[in-house]
Amino acid sequence: MNRLCEQQFHKLYGRDPEGLSFSPYRVCPIGAHSDHNLGKITGFAIDQGIHIAYCPKENGVIELTSLQFPKRAQWHIAAVPNKQSDWADYLRGATWALAKRHPLSVGLCGVIEGSLPIGGLSSSAAVTLAFLSALVKVNGIRLSSRELIDTAYDAEKNYVGVNVGKLDQSCEVLGKKDHLLYLDTADGSYELIPTNPGMKPYRIAIFFSGLEHSLLGSKYNMRVDELRAGVYALQAFAGMEYGKFAEANARNVPYEVFLQYQDRLPEPWAKRCEHWYTEFQRVEQGAEAWRRGDLETFGRLCFESGRSSIVNWESGAPEQIRLYEILRKTDGVYGGRFCGAGFKGCCMALIDPAFTESVVRTVSDAYRKDFPHLKDKYAVYITESADGVSV
Repeated sequence: MNRLCEQQFHKLYGRDPEGLSFSPYRVCPIGAHSDHNLGKITGFAIDQGIHIAYCPKENGVIELTSLQFPKRAQWHIAAVPNKQSDWADYLRGATWALAKRHPLSVGLCGVIEGSLPIGGLSSSAAVTLAFLSALVKVNGIRLSSRELIDTAYDAEKNYVGVNVGKLDQSCEVLGKKDHLLYLDTADGSYELIPTNPGMKPYRIAIFFSGLEHSLLGSKYNMRVDELRAGVYALQAFAGMEYGKFAEANARNVPYEVFLQYQDRLPEPWAKRCEHWYTEFQRVEQGAEAWRRGDLETFGRLCFESGRSSIVNWESGAPEQIRLYEILRKTDGVYGGRFCGAGFKGCCMALIDPAFTESVVRTVSDAYRKDFPHLKDKYAVYITESADGVSV
């Protein structure tokens, strides 16, 4: 037993776990803040993530302990309680979502371990997927990749209540080492674009700001509503048919309609739309740049994505924005942006491996100088692309 979760499981239950599930974290270089309105995205699964050491419980009880959070969580597969607003809500939601699709008879006890700090790498989707992987195994259920993504998405959107799309779950399930995931969230079609043999070498660096975040505690849902409000208004201005507000999607409104009527939108709504439409274009350009091995262009588009998230989506804590600014000026960085919803958390960057030591030193020195109170929580992790969850 090498992992801490396995050791803690033995300490709690006096026996070794029977299984060890894993889901990677993800990064999204281009395509942020767009999947909830059926945009296109790019992404990687990375070689860090969530492990759960577990054993089945024939009485149907779910009993979970996290190495990152206090208090043990417990419920029954046949009686999932309402949301408790704690760390285990995603897993209650996963139980609820899976039970709608398949009969459950076996619960599990488990210990959860995350390998990186929480904030920006989609730890919520990762822990949900790792838990689902364990729960389907003890119940003898087989899920396709699409079913696994849809179940995890259902848990986060309809039980936990976050207006997410399927970016996170898709990256963490469909990802493949040394490939860029290029996904259209409108229909779930995707391509895994291999690293071009002529491409310059790269590694994925994660710069953790020292601030942990929760999508529910951020302005995430409000930003999505502002985009949807802008889209709803554009449909009305253009004389397009429209239905319920929640069904409005930017994907259904041509860019030309936005250009024609953008001046009639309140400024915040116009900015959210500007981000969505230009990010859609950046994703398509980025996929083609990756296909031809043009890492410089891909990196530039990644930086532009980050800038639009700051200016047009208006997300990013001051700490993250400063990290982004430092990355833009640092030699050896092809491109970077902050990760996730952008209200605390971390930044990712594609870097030249030959510059790893100088990049880490330059960025760390500058960031710690500006935010000395976070110097002990700030951290850097150098990662690689990885395969997604095996189902």
